[in-house]
Amino acid sequence: MEKMLVVVFENESGTYEGSRALKQLDAEGSITIHAEAVIKKDSNGKVSVMQAGDDFPVRTVGGTAIGSLIGLLGGPIGLGIGAVAGALAGSIGDLYVAGVNADFLDDVSAALTPGKCAVVADISEEWVTPVDSRMEAVGGVVFRTPKSTVEDDQRARDVAELKDEIAQLKAEHAQARAERKAKLQTRIDALNSKLQEKLDQAKQRSEQIKGETEAKVQALQQRAAKAQGDAKKAIDARIAQLRAEYEERSRRLKSLAAEQLRKAAAQLDK
Repeated sequence: MEKMLVVVFENESGTYEGSRALKQLDAEGSITIHAEAVIKKDSNGKVSVMQAGDDFPVRTVGGTAIGSLIGLLGGPIGLGIGAVAGALAGSIGDLYVAGVNADFLDDVSAALTPGKCAVVADISEEWVTPVDSRMEAVGGVVFRTPKSTVEDDQRARDVAELKDEIAQLKAEHAQARAERKAKLQTRIDALNSKLQEKLDQAKQRSEQIKGETEAKVQALQQRAAKAQGDAKKAIDARIAQLRAEYEERSRRLKSLAAEQLRKAAAQLDK
């Protein structure tokens, strides 16, 4: 299962030791690291990336799950997600991209106080004991959560709601008097522009997710080609799971969008 992992440490030396231990677990096949970064929160609550893993399929934190999570962890000190969402533009979008929920973010934020460091990673793991044991041995506090796909559902709802609103305005426009038609058309044009922007964003995000998934699968296939026995079976299972999760995301996104549009059409027929 793919998860977001954050391990909080008291100091930099412990954090780098924890990073090395995670890489060792990856080399042993106990986990698979897709992306990883070492971060630190300064006295003002600002989070900086001290080291980003270049040896993994997802080579940049920008725009990715761990990048969004790192951005959220640099939010206002001592505020829960409700306050953070109100204070930071785009924070809810970052929460969706990070694939985490509000409770997870609050728990990590409470532990990652100013002066502390953490390893943030996008991983696949079947058992929690290998990571927990290694991290506890080097003084790390472990937080993990399965990656969520709320982002897909929200994007589909946003698009469907805009299409519904446009359809209602068009119906009103068709029956409006001449002096109202121009104002209604202006609103329709503005919503069409917003809809196109949402569709472009969804397409770009979908392509990014597809690219990330392909990179993860290719990296695992290279490892599987060199592995034997149970190790190869474990890697093959992770490849199959990544592919299945991606296909499920695509199916759910298309299904939800279609359902929302059916409901909108039914309302217009009443």
